[in-house]
Amino acid sequence: MAGVGGFLDPDESLAYLRGWKSRIDRVAADTQAMSDRLGELRVRAEDEGGLVEVTVDSSGVLVDARFGERIQRVAPDVVSRALMAALKAAKVKAAERSRQIITDTMGSESVAAQAITARVEQQLRGGLSDG
Repeated sequence: MAGVGGFLDPDESLAYLRGWKSRIDRVAADTQAMSDRLGELRVRAEDEGGLVEVTVDSSGVLVDARFGERIQRVAPDVVSRALMAALKAAKVKAAERSRQIITDTMGSESVAAQAITARVEQQLRGGLSDG
């Protein structure tokens, strides 16, 4: 109920502020949980020929690359293309997993979650070419 002059009475004001603080605390906790999960995310992928397996973090940064013995029998440019294909596949997987983490922790209707998802998608998929 509005008090005098359209202002809330003191009890209503206090209840409003407590509700607002509770919502802010929940968003902060969800954001921290999301950040923690994204910080732990590692995704592996390999090229179709199985020459190279890579691991990327949630930012798409290459954190590991493993080459199979078969690379000794193929041309360096084939290994290079295999590495890039594996990296592309890992980034696509990382974008998908990141989207799921963001949605799980912040909700699909959250404007902040939608903005973060768009930024992650751009970072991980934006630089990928089909060639």
